[in-house]
Amino acid sequence: MKEFTLLYMSEANAVTLVTGASRGLGRGIALHLAGHGYSVVINYASNAQAAEETLKSCKAAQVDDGQQFITIKADISNREERVNLVESTLKQLGRIDVLINNAGIAPRVRADITEATEESFEELIRTNLQGPYFLTQSVANYWLNTAVKPVLQNGFKIIFVTSVSANTASINRGDYCISKAGLSMASQLWSVRLAESGIQVFEFRPGIMKTDMTHSVRDKYEKFISEGLIPEKRWGTPDDVGRAVTAAVRGDLPFATGSIIHIDGGLNLRRL
Repeated sequence: MKEFTLLYMSEANAVTLVTGASRGLGRGIALHLAGHGYSVVINYASNAQAAEETLKSCKAAQVDDGQQFITIKADISNREERVNLVESTLKQLGRIDVLINNAGIAPRVRADITEATEESFEELIRTNLQGPYFLTQSVANYWLNTAVKPVLQNGFKIIFVTSVSANTASINRGDYCISKAGLSMASQLWSVRLAESGIQVFEFRPGIMKTDMTHSVRDKYEKFISEGLIPEKRWGTPDDVGRAVTAAVRGDLPFATGSIIHIDGGLNLRRL
């Protein structure tokens, strides 16, 4: 990995901001970015211990002395905390080159849509959609309204981590599906708005992933996988997502802004 990363040492000062990076997919993304020479801001909402574990792992994966790793606590569903996240990143590291909108939550209670509550709906929309939408607005305006110049191949980048639930209906977590469908459209909107400014935007759409979020339904999904729901016949992992996201950050998708990239082992394929 170190030998490969030397090809990109000119980008060693690039700063990647990863929301929800203390655990799960966010940690997988952070570790791969660290291993490819990028500085990483590890955002977390409440679990400081997990964020510190990610920080230590990033330092262990470090390949260049110029890399920096910091943790910043901020609940992206809260406007003031989003503002602080951006300001603290700029104050401590001096720039932002990549925003990875990964943070998201599942419903506290899975409930049929005939019984689901408005409180749950509002919580998921604030965290999974409103938060990343307006965090993107803040970072995009920083790029558009300042003299900061990109150091990455193909310019600044924004990545939205959505879910197969963006276009797959689950009637016992409709609020989650709607929030991810909305986030998918947010990715398209920002892709169109920022393309002329040389800013790339991508949507990465994970499928059934082995993380804390799916722990409570592990047996259910194990059965689905064994019965052939996923052509590749396995769980997805944070490592799978980290590898894919890092490829986009590295500049391996130079003519693909606005793309939806599935990380689901073929779950999205239509089959008879």
